[in-house]
Amino acid sequence: MSEITDTETIQLAKTENGETIADLVRRMIVLLGEDPNREGLRRTPERFEKALRYLTSGYRQDPEKLLNGAMFSVCYDEMVVVKDIEVYSLCEHHLLPFFGKCHVAYIPTKKVIGLSKVARLVNMFARRLQIQERLTNQIAEAIQQRISPEGVGVIIEAKHLCMVMRGVEKQQSSAVTSAMLGAFRENKETRDEFLSLVNSRKT
Repeated sequence: MSEITDTETIQLAKTENGETIADLVRRMIVLLGEDPNREGLRRTPERFEKALRYLTSGYRQDPEKLLNGAMFSVCYDEMVVVKDIEVYSLCEHHLLPFFGKCHVAYIPTKKVIGLSKVARLVNMFARRLQIQERLTNQIAEAIQQRISPEGVGVIIEAKHLCMVMRGVEKQQSSAVTSAMLGAFRENKETRDEFLSLVNSRKT
């Protein structure tokens, strides 16, 4: 999938009044009591816009297109696990980052997904305004819908800056969410195997 250019980024971000996100950020800086013309802040609105458009680029991606050409017919019916996929997303409640690891497993019936595409699928849903629970479900449901495996399991472990930097300010806290579909929900042995593989670490 081609990258979005800087020109496309600015065009996509314009409001009906012709304002860009950068214009709105410049006004926000003033409301915070700062001078947007100060040297250190002069280009901050444009940098913020480019960063935000990148961090929400998942809205402009389609899982069908992302996985197209990366699904293969293979005679394999054992569990496939891709673990420790790095996740960076934005909490939709405060627009602050949450980040951590995602572990994905599925038991194929007729098709498997290219391993790199599993990570790309995680990125696609993470690069939207999210809550961790929805993100976990979206990844699992996308795999279930595209290749109809016997089951899918997804676990995300993440730290949320809305908890670390503000509010309760619990620096060591993390959230763990899971989505278990098909055999992963119905069969304890399958679920336990997934959890065991996720928890195994090299010594």
